[in-house]
Amino acid sequence: MVNPENKSFFYTGTYAPEAEKGIFLCSLDTETGEMAVVNGLPGIANPSYLTLNAAGDRLYAVSETGSGEIFAYSIDNETGELHLLDRMTTEGADPCYVSLTRDGQFAMVSNYSSGHINVFRIGETGGLAEMSSIVKHSGRSIRDDRQEGPHPHSIFQDPEGRFVLVCDLGLDEIVLYRLEDGKLVTHGEVKTTPGAGPRHFDFHPSGKWAYGINELDNTVTVFAYNGQTGELKVLQNVSTLPEDFTGESFCADIHISPCGRFLYGSNRGDDSIVLFHINESTGEVTPVDWVSTGGEFPRNFAIISGYLIAANQNTGNMLSYKIDSDSGRLTPTGFALELPKPVCIQQWVKGE
Repeated sequence: MVNPENKSFFYTGTYAPEAEKGIFLCSLDTETGEMAVVNGLPGIANPSYLTLNAAGDRLYAVSETGSGEIFAYSIDNETGELHLLDRMTTEGADPCYVSLTRDGQFAMVSNYSSGHINVFRIGETGGLAEMSSIVKHSGRSIRDDRQEGPHPHSIFQDPEGRFVLVCDLGLDEIVLYRLEDGKLVTHGEVKTTPGAGPRHFDFHPSGKWAYGINELDNTVTVFAYNGQTGELKVLQNVSTLPEDFTGESFCADIHISPCGRFLYGSNRGDDSIVLFHINESTGEVTPVDWVSTGGEFPRNFAIISGYLIAANQNTGNMLSYKIDSDSGRLTPTGFALELPKPVCIQQWVKGE
């Protein structure tokens, strides 16, 4: 039985082998920031990215392997335990991201190594009814080591559900599609700085601005967003790293606080979370602070109940930080949780 008193819950995806537990339900004490494992599930290799439906009764995970798959699970509302509903091939290699359309009718997947993106129609019981669309990107950008071909890294819908956006690290593009009866129809693309490597993305709560984090040149790009046309207009590019940092680092994740005043990004190498303040008139950002993640290679993080939780892939630990509601600054709670190569955190809100 999951007791919700003074607790929030989240699922964590990892780079665990199929025979070992790889998806974990964890709890967060909302008074102290202490975390604990509630249960774990084996049977899926490298469940590196997860997403939940709005009702909180279904979870979808990618299996990031050379022969990629997407898994669908039902969630026991009392215990949070997962039960397999379906699994389907993505017909691509190393799927690293899964999200749902705003209406919950489709799951969308990006396959990093093969350059494919997928759409899966979700059935009445929450399983995977069919693959309704598959598209392979083509082209390359300037870096021979990382951009020799397309590498779609994330796929998601805009807040109004009009457009599907794909951050393609290999092409230095954000590609826009319309979803018509489950089929992806090309709408346009936006070029980023050559060698930037767009990875993840978040929209401002106002819907007026959007923010992309670029893995290869360690920057955040600020866009003005037109929700009617899908137009993205670059307003600003700003580094995610401290001025005195001289080593090698790669950006990973990006999230905006629910209040819309703070933006956070993760740096793998500097091993930090950067805080930006968002100008409420222009949408542009100013770097304010960097906080160590207390481990190595922080891939993803999440904002949950006034806390930020960071997942350190290479050191197998997760740390929680209290978010100051006035400044957005992060204060370590002193609590950590050990898990095998944690790389994705998604909050679970129990159904009524």
